Amino acid sequence: MLISLIADYGAGDPAFLEVAQRLQHLLPQAQVYPLSVPAFSTLATGFWIAQLGLNIGPSQRLVYHNCAPRQDNPEARRDNEGEGLTYAQLQNGVAVIGVNAGYTLSFIKSSATVMRSVAVSRGGSQFRSRDVFPAAAAAIAQGDFSLLGDPLLLESIPDVPGDRIAWVDGYGNIKTTIPAHSVNLEPETKVVIRIGGVVSDAVYSDGSFRVAEGTLAFAPGSSGWVEADGTTVRWMELFLRGGNAWERFGKPPINQVIIRSTDG
Repeated sequence: MLISLIADYGAGDPAFLEVAQRLQHLLPQAQVYPLSVPAFSTLATGFWIAQLGLNIGPSQRLVYHNCAPRQDNPEARRDNEGEGLTYAQLQNGVAVIGVNAGYTLSFIKSSATVMRSVAVSRGGSQFRSRDVFPAAAAAIAQGDFSLLGDPLLLESIPDVPGDRIAWVDGYGNIKTTIPAHSVNLEPETKVVIRIGGVVSDAVYSDGSFRVAEGTLAFAPGSSGWVEADGTTVRWMELFLRGGNAWERFGKPPINQVIIRSTDG
């Protein structure tokens, strides 16, 4: 079994190894691959749950995620209680187990065939993803669904917020929550992009390298998947040919709003 471990522990944080050890103790044949998202970024977490879970991979897969800002209740916490654990089964059979917080389930809610709570403690440890959740995840991964609780109400899961930064890759390309099908422009149309306090001209392109060196392109990117109804989802990206789009915009954080308009 391949386990994609998505969490906001921090790049290189030993917490990843601690959780991987616990999961592999319970699932000895599993291979665990960690992915670090920025602290408290449920948007990035949700984006990668869908990108990894809904695309081609081994038939035996589990996406195990933990990004729990504990923002569901502003009051003081008792026994380190936080957001509850959930289970989803995607249209391709991939299991998704993790905390329901913010946008973690937003990208998959229309592609999941099952979405239910998991009856485990919401507290008991500051490090629930190591101490509390793995046993439940392992049981479900092995076909024991006795811990499953009530179905999740789809209306309780927020929609994906539009016109936001979802991720920044290692080249500085900015992956957005703008669906490619929502952009109806002719190739080479000039677009004005504002992110935070930085404004830049860009050119709409229908292909990643159909722009000149040094040009900021606004184009369908490499991220996306096929929804349960057969609809292909592809997300727009901002990339600077021969440069770094993220740096051009002053290194904005994930979830930053993107304002766009056509030039003229």
